[in-house]
Amino acid sequence: MYPGTWAATTPEKPAAIMASTGEVLTYAELEDRSARFARYLYDAGLRTGDVIAILTENRLEAFVPYWAALRSGLYITAVNHNLSTDEAAYIVEDCGARVLVASAAKSVLVEGVSAAVHVPIKLAYGGEIPGFDSFEAALAASSSEPLADQPHGDDLLYSSGTTGRPKGIKLPLLPIRVDEPGYPYVMIFGGLFGYTPETVYLSPAPFYHAAPLRFMGVVQAVGGTVVMMEKFEAEAFLTAVERYRVTDTQVVPTMFVRLLKLPDERRAAADTSSFRTVVHAAAPCPVEVKVKMIDWFGPVIHEYYASTEAIGATYVNSADWLVHPGTVGKPLLGLPRVCGPEGELLGPDEIGTIYFERDELTFSYHGDPEKTASTKHPEHPNWATVGDLGYLDADGYLFLTDRKAFMIISGGVNIYPQEIEDVFSLHPAVSDIAVIGVPDEEMGERVVAYVEPAGTPDPDLPARLTAYARERIAHFKVPREFILTDDLPRTPTGKLVKGTLKTRYAEAVRHGEEPS
Repeated sequence: MYPGTWAATTPEKPAAIMASTGEVLTYAELEDRSARFARYLYDAGLRTGDVIAILTENRLEAFVPYWAALRSGLYITAVNHNLSTDEAAYIVEDCGARVLVASAAKSVLVEGVSAAVHVPIKLAYGGEIPGFDSFEAALAASSSEPLADQPHGDDLLYSSGTTGRPKGIKLPLLPIRVDEPGYPYVMIFGGLFGYTPETVYLSPAPFYHAAPLRFMGVVQAVGGTVVMMEKFEAEAFLTAVERYRVTDTQVVPTMFVRLLKLPDERRAAADTSSFRTVVHAAAPCPVEVKVKMIDWFGPVIHEYYASTEAIGATYVNSADWLVHPGTVGKPLLGLPRVCGPEGELLGPDEIGTIYFERDELTFSYHGDPEKTASTKHPEHPNWATVGDLGYLDADGYLFLTDRKAFMIISGGVNIYPQEIEDVFSLHPAVSDIAVIGVPDEEMGERVVAYVEPAGTPDPDLPARLTAYARERIAHFKVPREFILTDDLPRTPTGKLVKGTLKTRYAEAVRHGEEPS
């Protein structure tokens, strides 16, 4: 099903609401506008398999190009608006976007992207952007009659790679129409969490993230209502739950932490009785945090482990998690296999690389067959991994012990040290640099850089490096600490031994000393 189904039966029902303002997008409006934009795209020459990109903050207009793509057999690439101009431009160019839809609120970033990349069709909503046509005018000039052929499209989202360049994760389009059953996210997660037309789903996360984007699409496919926050704030989250009688939501563990830091009296007064499910994913959740959240919200908390690549998934509810604290669950999609360095299967409680066995693996990294091939098991081509480490216990529950070799997860966002290190590779004041993640009570991890200065150490160097990085990469990737050292551990072959740095940092903190 898709919005057109619900526009025919419940046209005035909200398909989406902005949490803070109460602004509503009805199913009739979503159907009309997405049909018009689908017609516009078709008349502009786009055909099945082509790509459109969208660069926007959280706002209701974003659902129109999303559903226009899904009802036209197109791919849609949602671009992180917190990226630097070069990072965002790379994604728009790499995905092969023929259309760029952008919010005027992001005009500074969008103008930079537009200058760096040639996109044939550029449309702006919510205001004007130089060189862009009006999105609203394009809709008004197009017919609202649905296209005769409406093949199901999909998203083409980007996940940062350890080389510093993000990778587009592309799944083959399914041979179904948009109004036919069979779309995996609707079938799997819609059924698992029992989403129905009565669902009121609160989305506190950015539109461009894979899980929020896909889950909002699932809720609208089944006729529920999405309540979208501009951004997450703990007090505003509880207010939205109470105001809209939210039944379902999805968060990351950092949001749990911030909710728990609210004053006791506010938490005690909060009415969360409308919750059916509170789903969390994207990062490991500290056991103590999850125990407190279950105590507060009740046994409505559900966890799944998956990836944008959709190679497999596990799931656990509150009751089973309390018996197996720390687990990310049992198989939901595919079978998890834990393997050693040579690909050998490991036994219970043995830590290794997590693969998922599927009857068929269909994803690929856009334009990078070597990267795609590197995810496959050496002997089983239908087993794939994203490089996470963990183990299976004797009961078949999966536990994570690391998230890729050096990857940092801060507030549910994946950050890759190599990309940050590369920014400083030619900096005249930096002889060597190593970036690691260290524990952080609120964010899970924070980014720290150990720097071997070139020449005499300058006490102002950390501040200068911070400013240098903020000009070149997204601010959430900039190290929160720059620690000057003359001893970066490397092997004889030049490989950084980051485990030593993590231990060194932890020991300094334990002894109340400044890390060095």
